[in-house]
Amino acid sequence: MCHSTDSRPPAVENPGSVAEEGLIELTSQDGTTFSAFHAHPGEPNGRGVVILPDIRGVHAYYQDLARRFAEAGFAAVVLDYYGRTAGLGPRDDEFEWQPHFQQLVPDSVADDAAAAVAYLTGKNPGITVFSVGFCLGGGHSWRLAGTELPLAGSIGFYGLPGLVEDRLKDISAPLLLLLAGDDVATTQEDFEAFRGKLDDAGKAYEYKVYDGAPHSFFDGGAPEWQDISADAWQRVLDFTARHAQAAA
Repeated sequence: MCHSTDSRPPAVENPGSVAEEGLIELTSQDGTTFSAFHAHPGEPNGRGVVILPDIRGVHAYYQDLARRFAEAGFAAVVLDYYGRTAGLGPRDDEFEWQPHFQQLVPDSVADDAAAAVAYLTGKNPGITVFSVGFCLGGGHSWRLAGTELPLAGSIGFYGLPGLVEDRLKDISAPLLLLLAGDDVATTQEDFEAFRGKLDDAGKAYEYKVYDGAPHSFFDGGAPEWQDISADAWQRVLDFTARHAQAAA
């Protein structure tokens, strides 16, 4: 489990309002209908995010995270991975994700992400869209930078570099890697090897390793990680602001 069942994302500084939120259904490029959660800001900043969750799909943590992004001015959509095998609906703490995770296909995640991007751009003409993911979703987020999606950048928190291997040479959007120094899912050697491959391929990326921080440090209920969570939020805000301006 990437987070404890009672964890929630940290708050943003000086939050704005959420104008609209709720569960929606989207249709993937292969015709699959899947669940998603959207949150739209009361004070838009012209940016949007497709949120790729951890193994739990559209869990309450990620619904709250969409709200936090909306409070920061972003239009946000969390996609659920398991529409093809588990049907529709949000995922609670009792959801048995293991058999569905084992059937997950990266290209299907990209198809679902394309539907989420289309939803954001259709509802918010002229918006600049980024992907942001966590653990499993972090790897998928970085991988999306190597697809044809019109992303201005891809952000991953303690992601899985192995998910990017088949798309590494195709990466065309800048990456932000926010990494846990004491990650138990991916070693620092693996992250260093991933950065080396990005360097060898001439890909644009930024990274921050939070020394001593565990996998899933982005938790508003963990006061010991409050400072690094605030730093990670600021890096996301700065990264998206710079690259939105560059894409304009």
